[in-house]
Amino acid sequence: MDKDATTNQPTQKFIKYQKEKPKVETSPPKKTPILKLILQIVGNLLIFASLAYLFLWSYPIISPQIKYYYDQLRGIRYEIATDENQAPQPSKNIIELLEKPKEPLKVIPVATDFGIVIEKINVNAPIIANVDAANEAEYTQALNSGVAHAKGTRFPGEQGNSFLFSHSTFNVLEIGQYNAVFTLLGKLEVGDTIITFYQGQRFDYQVSEQKIVNPDDVGPLTADYDEPVLTLQTCDPPGTSLRRLIVIAKLKE
Repeated sequence: MDKDATTNQPTQKFIKYQKEKPKVETSPPKKTPILKLILQIVGNLLIFASLAYLFLWSYPIISPQIKYYYDQLRGIRYEIATDENQAPQPSKNIIELLEKPKEPLKVIPVATDFGIVIEKINVNAPIIANVDAANEAEYTQALNSGVAHAKGTRFPGEQGNSFLFSHSTFNVLEIGQYNAVFTLLGKLEVGDTIITFYQGQRFDYQVSEQKIVNPDDVGPLTADYDEPVLTLQTCDPPGTSLRRLIVIAKLKE
């Protein structure tokens, strides 16, 4: 038998098989239905809106925390300026932003007719006088403009309880500059200084106590003292209304 003929037989059979192999018809790619496409777009928009809402809700609470730890890392301290000319100038280069300041940064009080400055946590805000703590609409409006002074309580320097409050929970549609001004209130410790201004006078208080109470506990608001006492209240944890953080300070002699 011819050797070449024997060798070519499998090849010829394979070629014949390839020719006789049935063709597989491929269907064109399916088009995405319009309804499915619309649902995908709506779903993506809802995810984006949720992330945007979360950012708007958390930013006023998280940003003071970030700035506080950044200041701690750099060794930045704040101190009330005795002269408006002492106001810090903005850094001009990246080196100045990274270097530890040689002296405390000066703070110009935003309100000396009625205001509060807490150097340790860089609080500098006006105080809105005689706000009804039981009227949600009234104190919500006041907290957009500053810290609220509870109606019926004393003013700085007077004997008795001067009660100030600033919530850290808020309506995302009503975010203001001072909504979360007391976010870092929990960083205060016994011995720290809280400065208030009233009718152009300065009053320095020293923290004597910090405690957590239930939201319905009106004791800190109604407490009376035979000496000038400053009581600060905010929500705890920040961004919730679960509890109330109370800081009590006594007027320095």
